[in-house]
Amino acid sequence: MLIVFHSKSSAEVLMFGQHALPILRAAGKSFENNELPERGVIMRDHLAAAIGGIERAMAISKENDENPDTDDENDDKVHPISEPVSFRRRAYPLLAMLKLAHEKQEDVQWEPAPVW
Repeated sequence: MLIVFHSKSSAEVLMFGQHALPILRAAGKSFENNELPERGVIMRDHLAAAIGGIERAMAISKENDENPDTDDENDDKVHPISEPVSFRRRAYPLLAMLKLAHEKQEDVQWEPAPVW
């Protein structure tokens, strides 16, 4: 399921539910049957804790986001499109939205993305 996060003060963030679930769990949300509900909200009172939880999860993530440039002309290089997307990279847009919503004291909501 494709979901969209909304906040009055920032652009929408689109994300697959399966990728949003670990980010929202890091933000302190718990879900029955380990499934993301279609609709939900992170209340403005809980934003500081949610931001802290996501930042802690990003800090302990053992994934390496850096792709150092090398002068090696090896043909066996992995194309960037083939590399997995790390937790930190997936979480960053939502984290930025949460920080802005916290600054403006607004709730952040999610719902299914509209069908195109």
